[in-house]
Amino acid sequence: MIIILVALGVLVASGLGALAAGGRHPLANRVGSLGALAGCALGLAGTAMSRMLGEAPSLRIPWSVPGGELHLEIDALASFFLLLIFGLCLMAALFGSEYLRAHADRKWLGPPWFFFNVLAASMAVVVMAADGILFLMAWEVMALSSYFLVNFEDEKESTRRAGWVYLVATHVGTVFVIVLFMLLGRESGSMDFNRWSGLPGLPPVTAGLLFLLAVVGFGTKAGIVPFHVWLPEAHPAAPAHVSAVMSGVMIKTGIYGLLRVVSFLGTPPAWWAMVLMGIGVTSGLLGVLFAVAQPDLKRVLAYSSVENVGVILLGIGLGLLGISYGEPALVLFGMTGALLHVMNHAIFKGLLFMGAGVAIHGAGTGRIDQLGGLIRKMPIAALAILAGVWAIAGLPPLNGFFGEMLIYIGALEGAGRLEGARVLLPIAALVGLALVSGLAAACFARVFGVCFLGTPRSDEPARASEAGPATLASLLALAALCVIFGLSPGLALSVVAPAAGLLASHSDLTGATALGPAAAQVAGVTHVSMILLALIAALALLRRGLLRGRETRDAVTWDCGYESPTPRMQHTGSSLARPFAEVFPFVMPGRRQTAPPEGHFPAAASLRVVIANPFQEWLYRPAFDRIQRGMSRLRWLQHGRVQLYVLYIVATLIALLAWFMAF
Repeated sequence: MIIILVALGVLVASGLGALAAGGRHPLANRVGSLGALAGCALGLAGTAMSRMLGEAPSLRIPWSVPGGELHLEIDALASFFLLLIFGLCLMAALFGSEYLRAHADRKWLGPPWFFFNVLAASMAVVVMAADGILFLMAWEVMALSSYFLVNFEDEKESTRRAGWVYLVATHVGTVFVIVLFMLLGRESGSMDFNRWSGLPGLPPVTAGLLFLLAVVGFGTKAGIVPFHVWLPEAHPAAPAHVSAVMSGVMIKTGIYGLLRVVSFLGTPPAWWAMVLMGIGVTSGLLGVLFAVAQPDLKRVLAYSSVENVGVILLGIGLGLLGISYGEPALVLFGMTGALLHVMNHAIFKGLLFMGAGVAIHGAGTGRIDQLGGLIRKMPIAALAILAGVWAIAGLPPLNGFFGEMLIYIGALEGAGRLEGARVLLPIAALVGLALVSGLAAACFARVFGVCFLGTPRSDEPARASEAGPATLASLLALAALCVIFGLSPGLALSVVAPAAGLLASHSDLTGATALGPAAAQVAGVTHVSMILLALIAALALLRRGLLRGRETRDAVTWDCGYESPTPRMQHTGSSLARPFAEVFPFVMPGRRQTAPPEGHFPAAASLRVVIANPFQEWLYRPAFDRIQRGMSRLRWLQHGRVQLYVLYIVATLIALLAWFMAF
């Protein structure tokens, strides 16, 4: 605990140091990045020590805040999330130290490093907090620091709008979390998490209400459908390393909060599992379908986060179903698969967001239809990104396969063990997960193929070059983790087993030993896939050897009847998205803009598919516009007089004190 507290102090102190170092001065970048690296490394060391010693360190310090205390505790669940937070923030800080230099001539680098370090520290406090008041304070600091990071390029209108949407959405979710904590505090008579654990005699209606509040409040942060509206706006607007942290670990604090609250509420009824499984399948399908249709690289990754959160919730739902129906194997497979996917998603999504930043910086654009041929310009970065694409598609032998496979096995276990109508739930989970996985593979085959293969579709990608050493180091480190955890299922299990055992404490099956046969099955599939990959590599080498010394030439395979093919005649992102839009017209409403070839010698032809997000276009955008118009009517409160602002603060404090004394 002392080491982790020192790590938090280093993060905050170095953030303040970067802020004090000035604006464009390189000292700000150096102080902020080195402090982030040192703080995250210390945090990793402290968390690893607590896990090796098998301890759950805690700290209680009385304070004067009404209704709470400074209570920190690191149990198995908290330590698992701490590893992810400190680990990914470490890689992001290494990446950002070089990435932000490109903005040094026009941006002040002190503020972004200050808010990045505060974001890392606040996320750590969120998962360590064992007091409701402390949790909410850290939750709000996390929301505000990430808001300022999203607004890094605030000179753009799109960035300011993205920040506004994120700020509104995150605080709507926070309202539900506050109400949830108020009710838990009232039921237990305290804001201490230890008093909330296993609330005795909680009425089913009250427990159900608390569960739904947790789903909405924490689900908004996690980005579940239909509360995902901020994700496709905020992630593309933020710097690449910030997007990596927000998608890789910040949205997982929503998963953490949901798991923590569910553990307080005792044995869950079956309808809780049905709700989470329904949300999981819906978020997974809609998230990947929206991702397929996006023309922007970072928006594809943002919607993919919605899909992966859906997969995680599907696993949690299976675990709760096992608890409700007394099926321990289903509990362990569901919860372990969900936590494995939490970890794997943090790794490969962090890699992909930072890889997207490299591609956009090198090519000067994030429009998929304008990219192409980047593998020749940045081969090392492209190889690392390919590992992330392979992993996110859930293909063996990389790490994305293991977590999804355990959820598959859990659903199969449920289908074999449950009887009657109950068997429909795991069968629906199987079908939904299979469909999501197939669409995800198609989505990222489209992204990598269009962006990195072929030839450049515009002038910008042709001028791209390889990234710098710090950037490549962060990409290759994350790619290596994708490979290591994919080839070593036992190592991956050792990371998540304590947290999975804690979540499965309602069951008689805890620990990783029950997962041995499943890990052996996964290892078998991994070995087969490695043999196939080795065979493909051997055939490629054989072909190269047979062609050595022979004259070879390149030729087009099909020129579409044109006399002189051009790079524009390659498949585009729009052409590959078109079949999905035609198969799912109600989910992917949009329009097709086509200029077909005309005449014997046509000069131009084009195809563009524009897909709308129905939730955003028909629900949230009109609602946010109304909120903005309504808030503008309150501008008369902004007199610019300090005395009146002090009066507002005093009146608010008096109202809060009166409410606290009344309840």
